[in-house]
Amino acid sequence: MAMTDKALDDRRIEEKLRGLEGWVRQKEEIVKVYSFKDYYQTMAFVNAIAWISHRENHHPDLEVGYNRCVVHYSTHSAGGLTDKDFHCAAKIEKMVGL
Repeated sequence: MAMTDKALDDRRIEEKLRGLEGWVRQKEEIVKVYSFKDYYQTMAFVNAIAWISHRENHHPDLEVGYNRCVVHYSTHSAGGLTDKDFHCAAKIEKMVGL
């Protein structure tokens, strides 16, 4: 199935969320909190997300602290969640699982 820039309906969002462990829907975003041992590991994670975001041309909102990072995905131009959001979240999950 091809990726679309159109906002997904609730049924499709819930279906896609089942494939992303730990991600939750908060209104028109999907969100996950990642915890780390220290600031260095947190920043390495943030830099890896920056690399993925640049390659995908889709950028999350990040909340960064000493040992945690909260990742928020939404497609503002579509007014909600799209395939892009789930695609990028899955790329982060794959990276974390390496």
